[in-house]
Amino acid sequence: MVYKCTGCKRVVEIDSEYGGVRCPYCGHRVLLKERGTIIKRVKAE
Repeated sequence: MVYKCTGCKRVVEIDSEYGGVRCPYCGHRVLLKERGTIIKRVKAE
């Protein structure tokens, strides 16, 4: 899964087997999940 570090703003890829969540570049523990660019429109009723 691809995440973005809130400390150094680098893109970080976390392995599913690795138990911890930490940026390998700066050690920051807050990572944001990257969202897709597709906008999904839902018809309201």
